[in-house]
Amino acid sequence: MNLFYEILADSLAAIHLGYMAYVVLGQVAILIGWPLQWRWIRNPWFRISHLAMIVIVAAEAVVDYECPLTTWERDLRIHIGQIKADPERGTVEEVSFVAGILRSVLYAGSDESFVQYLKPTYYTFAGIVLATVLLVPPRFRRPGTSPSDCPTTAEPGTVPMSATAESPEAPVPKRLQ
Repeated sequence: MNLFYEILADSLAAIHLGYMAYVVLGQVAILIGWPLQWRWIRNPWFRISHLAMIVIVAAEAVVDYECPLTTWERDLRIHIGQIKADPERGTVEEVSFVAGILRSVLYAGSDESFVQYLKPTYYTFAGIVLATVLLVPPRFRRPGTSPSDCPTTAEPGTVPMSATAESPEAPVPKRLQ
């Protein structure tokens, strides 16, 4: 049964790492894709979920609430004996190889001098994500339009390819008629 809880704890650490990667690497992709005019970075599902995820982290920091993923993982590790309270040495952790790798990435530099900078980092990052939502807003399609009806260019005000065709019979998208 301990193996099941160990795998569950390792899975929670992997989910936590994935959550962090989605937020951080998603923001990096948005900042790179903005000048390169990548269309997918304006996907509303991606942008709203990205903003919601960092707002949750910042809100947890405001109310001083520990991330549930951290709490659940720690409780599972205590339950199976991987984390023990030692009066002489403090907390002793004996985690699996996978957990050791995941935790070293998740909690890198988690000593007291580093922890004091986490909350301001969360707030700053949430501000950056919110600013990019305003500067590079998601693009919502109007109901009833398909992606083929949309112009192929990334910027508004440009002429669609069908309007510049040599042939007078070039089809005009429905919304331009």
